[in-house]
Amino acid sequence: MGILTIYLDRATNLKDKDTIGKSDPYIKFELEQNNTFKDKDYGEMKSTTKSNELNPVYEETFHFNIPTIENMELTCKVMDDDTLKDDKMGKCKIKLEKLGLSDTPTPVKEKVYNRIMGEDAYVHLSLSYTE
Repeated sequence: MGILTIYLDRATNLKDKDTIGKSDPYIKFELEQNNTFKDKDYGEMKSTTKSNELNPVYEETFHFNIPTIENMELTCKVMDDDTLKDDKMGKCKIKLEKLGLSDTPTPVKEKVYNRIMGEDAYVHLSLSYTE
């Protein structure tokens, strides 16, 4: 078994989903192994919520215990914390195998929302894997 470490630094240029005030974003990480016949789910983790913030700084660390990074896909969902139903603000999928991860953190900047006008939204992470 190995440990995937995710350091969530920040998100930038998030799209405001609220009519009154600004969005209250949090990031949800989901990890699964894409196999030919049956995908295997390795769970999910969630960051803290940042109130009224479209460029939130998190500086939080998450750990997943996984057997390998082969065929592993990390989904990052940026959500807006609302009273009734949380809104999706953006998402990205990262194929871990392609990053050549080691115990040295690899900086990753992934686009989570594509704007036609203005700047795109990104999550800024560092990923490492130790066996």
